[in-house]
Amino acid sequence: MGRSLALWTKTLSFPSRNSPNKSSKHSITTSINTSSCTIFAPATPTKEKTTPVSTPDVSDCEKDKDIMGSVVYCIHHKEGCKWSDQLRRLKGHLQTCKYDALPCTNHCGAQIARILMDDHVRYTCIERVIKCEHCNGEMKGEAAGEEHSRTCPVEPIHCEAKCGVKIPRRMLAKHKVTECSKRLVPCRHCGRQFVADTINSHSTSCPRFPLPCPNRCEIVNVAREDLEHHIKHACNSMLISCSFKEVGCRFKGLRGKQMDTHMDESSQQHLTLMCSMVTKQQQQIVSMKKVINNLTVNQSGTLIWKISDVLEKLEEGRHKLCGDGLELISSPFYTSQFGYKLQASVFLNGNGSGENTHVSVYIKILPGEFDALLKWPFSHSVAFTLFDQSEKPCNIVESFVPDPSWENFQRPSMQPDSLGFGFPKFVSHETLLKKRQFTKDDTIFLRIKVDPSKIVAV
Repeated sequence: MGRSLALWTKTLSFPSRNSPNKSSKHSITTSINTSSCTIFAPATPTKEKTTPVSTPDVSDCEKDKDIMGSVVYCIHHKEGCKWSDQLRRLKGHLQTCKYDALPCTNHCGAQIARILMDDHVRYTCIERVIKCEHCNGEMKGEAAGEEHSRTCPVEPIHCEAKCGVKIPRRMLAKHKVTECSKRLVPCRHCGRQFVADTINSHSTSCPRFPLPCPNRCEIVNVAREDLEHHIKHACNSMLISCSFKEVGCRFKGLRGKQMDTHMDESSQQHLTLMCSMVTKQQQQIVSMKKVINNLTVNQSGTLIWKISDVLEKLEEGRHKLCGDGLELISSPFYTSQFGYKLQASVFLNGNGSGENTHVSVYIKILPGEFDALLKWPFSHSVAFTLFDQSEKPCNIVESFVPDPSWENFQRPSMQPDSLGFGFPKFVSHETLLKKRQFTKDDTIFLRIKVDPSKIVAV
């Protein structure tokens, strides 16, 4: 590559130079200032007399020859080149100087020093030949290399399902379908899908997983969810109890012919057992009813009695054939949890002296469970109250304190007095039906209250 003298010397600087024929204590200096490199000519001893360099008798040719013979450093001295020689040899040196810049051999357009050319061509040149480290294929140009790196079939990449496996790109599709531990796999028994590495644990709870019958019957395998039903209802090798086990039959045999034979031969025995069971159940029912009744009985000593359809029952009492009229009986109630057992009765059409004109009310003592522990005769005050259902009520109240001599309040026998003690003329029909609002919506409310603390009737 050719360079002109001006290009060589553009960046050169020359040191002082002495005339060979003259001597002087001081040297004459001619210099060309540059920005990058300086060329030095060594000083030579001279005689005491000196002659200036630019004398009228020296020709231009001799000047050029003198300059070309000057000792200079390479223009790449600052980059690290150690070469120095006559200026005329600089051109030849630059043809081989490893610090001199040349156009990239891959024609990428860059100027690269010879010493850096190999690295540039191999690693940084955008037009370099790139060799794939996975498939050893060669591509020219950085863009082609990047494109290939995204599609190289041999490059190992991580599975997208995050199973932890690194596999060549060309084998990834097959891996995801047949090998990946995170792929979805259907259970061959129930059809539900599970991650491949959990399918084994699913088999321990799969409802359709086949299990052998524990009785080793002719059915080899039964689905897990059907096994219990099979053992209870279908397995012919299962030793089962007679269906009359609950009533006392203790026979056990194989399902099928053996059990059928037992049922035919033991029908009379089964019938006897059933009759015995029915008798026991009836006794239990009676006992339970008694317990339930005791739990539902009022034990507060106060009974609120609602009597509806008053006019109909009053008319029915008037036309009753027997002279006693129609008696309405209340539910039993106790004076306390372990107290006296009482019951009230009402004759809407009256009884005795109040018949056809008044409402009669009575209280009687019933045989109770705790009579043996109570004091006799009965001595608690009893009050009957007919409620006025108007906004400003004026109730009717009648009460009494039992006389110890009255037979009605002695300890009752198993057949208590049929009537009891009370008020034949508790309230007149005229007052009940026409005055105030004792009867409202064809209903009356009657309270019977027993108070053990009062010894005077209120």
